[in-house]
Amino acid sequence: MRRSLDAVVVMLAVWLVGCSGPKPVLYPNSHFQTVGEEAAQHDIADCRKVAKAAGASSRGGKGSAIAGHTAVGAGAGAASGAVGGAIAGSASTGAMIGAATGATGGFLSGLFSPSQPDPAYVNIVSRCLSDRGYEVAGWK
Repeated sequence: MRRSLDAVVVMLAVWLVGCSGPKPVLYPNSHFQTVGEEAAQHDIADCRKVAKAAGASSRGGKGSAIAGHTAVGAGAGAASGAVGGAIAGSASTGAMIGAATGATGGFLSGLFSPSQPDPAYVNIVSRCLSDRGYEVAGWK
């Protein structure tokens, strides 16, 4: 029962991280002040659709970032585990334990690190908003 609960918690965390993503932050210039927050949010949504229609992705490769963190963690863990295992008398066991521990730490680090959207997506959304009179101050 405990393992299934842990799996549900991890899946929920993955879903939440996947759904949250950087959004454009608009400078409150005269156009923004004229149209208001609600119209600005509508225009942001429209510009996001334009970027997706152009083939850009709002997700900047979160999966590959997680895989990279996991691989680096596994390698570092295996190396440090082998050294510790060699001192204790079993380098191979230490390397396996270190690799598993490092991979888990790397996976979690990659999972909860902030993701950046595809640069093409950022450029298209920013340009679309600029064409509509907004000034994009950054992404958050």
